[in-house]
Amino acid sequence: MPEALDAALREVRALLLDPGLTRAVAAGRQRGRRPSVVRAELRPVTLKAGARLQIATSDGARPHTRNVTPGTAEADTAVDELLAEPFGNWHVETTDATLQLRVTKSGEAQVHRAAASRPAVEPGGHDRAKDWLLDPGDPLFAAIGGSAAKRRQVDAFLRALAATLPDDLTGPLRVVDLGCGNAYLTFAAHRYLTRRGLDVTLVGVDVREDQRRRNTELAERLGWADRVSFIAGTIAQAPVEPAPDLVLALHACDTATDEALARAVRWEARWVLAAPCCHHDLAAQLRARPEPDGLLTRQGILRERFADVLTDALRAGLLRLHGYRAEVVEFVDSQHTPRNLLIRARRTAGTPTDDQRAEYRELVDRWGVTPRLETLLA
Repeated sequence: MPEALDAALREVRALLLDPGLTRAVAAGRQRGRRPSVVRAELRPVTLKAGARLQIATSDGARPHTRNVTPGTAEADTAVDELLAEPFGNWHVETTDATLQLRVTKSGEAQVHRAAASRPAVEPGGHDRAKDWLLDPGDPLFAAIGGSAAKRRQVDAFLRALAATLPDDLTGPLRVVDLGCGNAYLTFAAHRYLTRRGLDVTLVGVDVREDQRRRNTELAERLGWADRVSFIAGTIAQAPVEPAPDLVLALHACDTATDEALARAVRWEARWVLAAPCCHHDLAAQLRARPEPDGLLTRQGILRERFADVLTDALRAGLLRLHGYRAEVVEFVDSQHTPRNLLIRARRTAGTPTDDQRAEYRELVDRWGVTPRLETLLA
């Protein structure tokens, strides 16, 4: 084992056994080696028998949880066994500091240290209901703000992201959040993905320069400036290099969602998650053209709702024609936002079938519309 990696693992061990530990995650694998489990998570809990260190592992099929007493030989042994596993990433949080260790392909250690961005919290019970992926009481939200409804939206979006990424995902992950605004999702996604033990670099794009300055200053205060950055520019043209693996877009208005999807396709992003906002483009086209079904489009409210469905159906169809497996799902309850659909796509690089092409063209021709995404991808 290289000396630098050995020293880094000793530092991780000291933090894992520190009374101030709040959470730690190990995931990924080192080159040419495979851990016996795909993921491990450690956190302090309070049981009836007293304080314990909870160790939850998963082999990819089923989880296993054990609780050991801190400060005992049992705890030391359990931690040493995990450190002996060839994990590619360790992410450790204590009340005072955050450490992220990544093992490179050459077996060297890359260590990132930062001051803690969250205050100490009381250990939770092991059977506490897990209603949130990222707790709304997380101090991160105190730093970035956001209403209760926005926090629920972000958490629901993260749940969809968790269901999209493979459990055994390893290696660096490049992420871009297009139309990031106040960057609620940007910062929350960074928190969630790093807690999964991933080596994440994340770029937020928004057209407003004042938003870029505000978000950049916030990233600096959180100690994340070397991993989270922001660009002022349009979704269609902002300079993002290198191309991302994962593209996010939460409520980019009207055809801005089409611009986000088009860039994702041109980047050949592995995964795309986009929650559309308003859908004015096709509604206007339907209003201006002869109506195939007057009862369906004559009334304004019905035309708008139908345009929503038609727009997202055609977006999903176009993604399929460009090498993606795409689905449209409801990602959050409508009480939190009426714009609660999510286009979720995974690149397969497959060739579309004649039936898929015909199905898309038949729908477009029937309604006499030209989807903005089709124009952008032409």
